Parts: sequence; C-alpha cells; structure tokens
Amino acid sequence: MAKVTSYGAAQTVTGSCHLVKINSVEILIDCGMFQGDIGTSNYEPFAFDPTKIDYLILTHAHLDHIGRVAKLVKEGFDGEIIATQPTYDIAKIMLLDSAGILEEEYKTLKRKARRRGEEESVSEPLYTQEHVHQVFEKKWHTLEYFEHHKLHQHIRVTLGNAGHIMGSAFVILDYHEESEAKRIVFSGDIGSPHRLIIDSADSLDKTDVLFIESTYGDRNHKPLRESVDEFKKAVIETLERGGNVLIPSFALERTQEILWLLHEMFEDKELPKCRVFLDSPLAIKATQLYNKYPIHLSDEVEWMAAVGKDPFSFKWLEMTSTRDESMEINKVRKRAIIIAGSGMCTGGRIMHHLKNRLWNPKNAVVFVGYQVKGTLGRRIIDGEKFVRIYNEEVIAKAQVHTINGFSAHADQTDLIDWIRPVKGLKTLCLIHGEEEKMEIFARAIKEKLGLDAHIMKRGIPVAL
Repeated sequence: MAKVTSYGAAQTVTGSCHLVKINSVEILIDCGMFQGDIGTSNYEPFAFDPTKIDYLILTHAHLDHIGRVAKLVKEGFDGEIIATQPTYDIAKIMLLDSAGILEEEYKTLKRKARRRGEEESVSEPLYTQEHVHQVFEKKWHTLEYFEHHKLHQHIRVTLGNAGHIMGSAFVILDYHEESEAKRIVFSGDIGSPHRLIIDSADSLDKTDVLFIESTYGDRNHKPLRESVDEFKKAVIETLERGGNVLIPSFALERTQEILWLLHEMFEDKELPKCRVFLDSPLAIKATQLYNKYPIHLSDEVEWMAAVGKDPFSFKWLEMTSTRDESMEINKVRKRAIIIAGSGMCTGGRIMHHLKNRLWNPKNAVVFVGYQVKGTLGRRIIDGEKFVRIYNEEVIAKAQVHTINGFSAHADQTDLIDWIRPVKGLKTLCLIHGEEEKMEIFARAIKEKLGLDAHIMKRGIPVAL
C-alpha cells in the first residue's frame, strides 16, 4: 500500500514537500521553503521524523523546492539525495546563499534585541552555512534524464525533463504492489513549451497516479512573442525618457532569459545606449553554471556556446559582485537597466534600488516573474501608493509593468496538454497552487479531460 502526504505546496504555491510511503520505504519529494505570508512556517518542526526518511528526491533547485534541505539534515536526515547534476550544482550555490541571508538576518535581529535587553528572544537561524556543507557531505546520486535508479528491491526512480529551469525534472516512481506494477509521478514544476533558453518538457507516457503543479492552473499566459515585445517596449521607452529600468529577477532561469533577450537586443541594435547591471552575486554564479551545461539549453543557445560565444553577455553588461560595486550604481542617474534579486522583492539588492528609484515617475519596474501574496513585489503590482522599504515609507510613482509571458511555469492549457496523452491515469492530485486557482484548474480538467482532480490538503494523507 502506498500513501502520500503533502507537508507543503498544498493549497499554496511554495514549501514543496511531499512524503511518499511505499510499504516500509519513506521517500521525500522536495523540501522547500515557504515564502510570502506563510514564511514563518519554515521554523515549525517537521510534521514527520527526518531520521526515518530513506530518500530525498529533488525536482529542481528553486528555494521553494530545496530551501529546507539543510534544516532536514540538521534535524537528522541521513538518507540518499537524488537529483540531476545541474540541480546538484545549483542547489549548492542557492543553499549557501540562503544560509548567508539567514545568518545575516539573525545577527541583525540579535543586535537590535540586545539594545532592548531581549537578546534571548531571538531564535537561532533556520540553518547555517555549516549545515549546508553537511548536505553536500551526504550520499548523492545524480541522474541523467530517463536513467533508471533502483531505490529498493521493488522501487525504481526515473527523472524526466520538466522544462522549467536547467536540470529541472518530474519524478517517476515505479514499484510493485502484490506483484502488480504501479507508478506514481510528481510533476515538479512544468515549464511552458514556449521558452527562450530551455527545451520543452518531456512527455509522460503513462502513470496510475499524477501529482501535478497548478501555479497558473487558472489562466493562460500571453504568447511569448507578445511578452518579448512588451518587455522591449517598456525598456526602450523608459531609457529614451531618461529613466532607469529596475528588473526584480530570480537568479535562476529568469535572469538568464533576460540577459539572453538583452543580448539579442544589443546585437540587433534595438537597445538604446545605456548601462546594464547584473547586481546579484547569486545570479552571476548561476549564469556561470548555465554556461557550464549548454547541453541542457535550447538548440540556439547551445549552438552559440559551442562556437565560443557567451549567450548571456554583451559589451554594455556590468556584473557587480561586491557591495561597493552595487552601491556605485546609485550614482547612475539615468539610462540604466538594473537586474537584481530577489525576484519577489523580499530581500536582496533590489530593495535598495527600489528605495532609491521607486518614487521617480521616469523610472519603471518590470516584473517578469510570479509574485506571491504578502511580498513587496505583489504589493507594488497591486497598486499600493506607499510601500515600506527598510522602515521607510516610499511613494510608488515609477511605472509598473507585469509581464507574465516569461513565466517558467506552464499555464492552464499547457498543463492540460501535458496531462492529456497520459495513459492509465486513475488518480490526479493538485499541488503547488493557491486554493482558488486550484479549484478553477480542477473544473477545467473535468471539463476538458473528464477527470476528477483531488486538491491536496496539508498534512492529510492520500492512500493510493
């Protein structure tokens, strides 16, 4: 008998964490951070025993899928970790960066509490860089796509390309129950088939049970070409009026897509004279990894890398790794493009740039990624007149552009098209989505595929 319990990304987008029990074997699919309003959940004890987890399988290296792995190890997990090689490499830089942020936040809170005489009230950081190093001292097994790996006598795992970010995967678990072959699949995050630098997701031939993401299950994205044109228009118009373009961007995938697009604009002489800053040490490291694995990228990007050209760089691009270099950007008054994290404006260098430039109507903030409820990015998009940044109320007068067509997630039509050819599907469960969007997606699945979809609830097991 198999059983699955979702301890995250159930009626919410973030915190991916799904426990699969097949007889006596316990397999955890992802162990991600909660983000936005529910971020405090990260500090709650796991609702399962980490010491009993035999295998941890990572679908990809976004923090909402890997962000609590170091906490899992800290609390006793000693099993095998399985992922693609790019996910292994990216996870290392992502988790070290996350630990650095957590440690800095802890020091700041401790310092403030000490002045109030309340030093003991400050909780330890969720994990430290030392805990992250322990993660990579564990036994890892990296897989190529569609390479089989035996977990147990009757359990096998296979990873397929999810087309979301470099190295992303959907997880196929094959096992036997009373000599009958069974299959459970977790989609991870499925990418849109219309992407700039990543190949489309592989198709899934068959499964008995499918856990499918539903981040954009309620809508369809604008066509990519329209989004590219909209992006170019926002950038060109802002620069031509002497303004600055702020792009809050996720270090993984979105930053590389934007760099590729700006590279093309530069080569095609569409980009007005300006200075372009990649102001994110993490994004700079991630971009170097994208150059390391061109075989995981689209044919066009792979070809450019093969002939010795850097697809993510051009003459006007400046990479600012140090804090001093970042602060120097403040002296640039006009005609600059600043790409900085975090993508949802929950921290990082973008916060300083927003504080310094959000008030100016000549400037523009171009959002190219999903903004979770409760984040600063979401509040700006929702049109709040004043937003609080570093304890200062800042008026939001800059033009705001929301371009959803760059989404690394499949939309409703893409997801339904990915499910449609799957044979043998008996149970379909929705994960990774806000509750109201899941309900819309479930109705669309019923209407277009004739299938009933179960919406997973946090901590409520489903017997399969």
